[in-house]
Amino acid sequence: MYIKKVILKNFRNYKEEEFEFENNYNIIYGDNAQGKTNILEAIYLSSIGRSFRTKKDSELIKIGEEKAIIEIEYERIDRCGNIRIELDSKKNFYLNGVKQRKLSDIIGKIHIVFFNPDDINIIKGSPALRRKFLDIMISQLKPNYLHILNNYLKTLEQRNIYLKQIKIENKDESLLDIWDIKLAEFSEKIYEYRNFYIQKIKEKIKNIHNNITNCGYLKENIEINYITSGKNKDDFYNNLVKARKIDIKKGFTSNGIHRDDLDILINGKEAGIYGSQGQQRTSILSLKITELNIIYEEINEKPILLLDDFMSELDESRRKNLLNNISENQVFITCTDKIEISKSHNSLNRIENGKKMNI
Repeated sequence: MYIKKVILKNFRNYKEEEFEFENNYNIIYGDNAQGKTNILEAIYLSSIGRSFRTKKDSELIKIGEEKAIIEIEYERIDRCGNIRIELDSKKNFYLNGVKQRKLSDIIGKIHIVFFNPDDINIIKGSPALRRKFLDIMISQLKPNYLHILNNYLKTLEQRNIYLKQIKIENKDESLLDIWDIKLAEFSEKIYEYRNFYIQKIKEKIKNIHNNITNCGYLKENIEINYITSGKNKDDFYNNLVKARKIDIKKGFTSNGIHRDDLDILINGKEAGIYGSQGQQRTSILSLKITELNIIYEEINEKPILLLDDFMSELDESRRKNLLNNISENQVFITCTDKIEISKSHNSLNRIENGKKMNI
């Protein structure tokens, strides 16, 4: 799997640019704030359907313009494809020229794994960041998962609104059953997907982490545990019923699969609290390489790797281990200085103020 061409029109700081890429390493370099990351953001949008930087689509449109267009040409083992995204008052997706009705129709066409320096927060940040990592990985492989998750979140929002109405307007508490039954049904399906892929992560990450930390002083043991409030429909329903009084008092749903977490341990201790910065970086590296392997195993194609200023965050040992694990992937690397990864088949793109410059 690889991306052949990216066309940007009025996207971020780009007026109109076209890029052709190699099925190997693609180096995008230039000074800070010139538009390097915008190219990765466009690729990410074509895969995930949303930005990794903002929730406001209006911020993606070049200042002073009304509409932005992203067009991606890609190739897989069995087919070529074209994804077009039009951004104006709404976000519209086209697959091979045909408008798609929903986001899940696009997800799974281009598979990516994304690295940036902020990813260390997956290890040391809030549970929401670890859930997001997991949800994005599963959604790429099983688009129906995103559909179920969105239905859960919409139902959760409705329940939270009604909880406030019970508290303020004295509404009938028993009517919570309408939402609790639905939430329990969605929760069971979400749990099954998450548990399946967490088991895959657990199976693979130990060996990957051992290889990365193979030099004596780095030797570490990593463990991943899934923290959840239930495993089946009855568990989730009973927990919601038990927490009703607390939820009415708080005005929101305090218990449920929307509070799941991954417990990441290094040598038996929580990596986010007790791990050094080096251990946390190694842990996220292991987690992302595991994601690469799982996607490859599922689709029988190497996913595309996006490295946004990530190489600068790694020491020589970790950089070498990363490169050893991505030699067969198409890779996009943003950096401030021109770098050479392999002797041949490198695409070099110097960016200056939203323009591709001659090298």
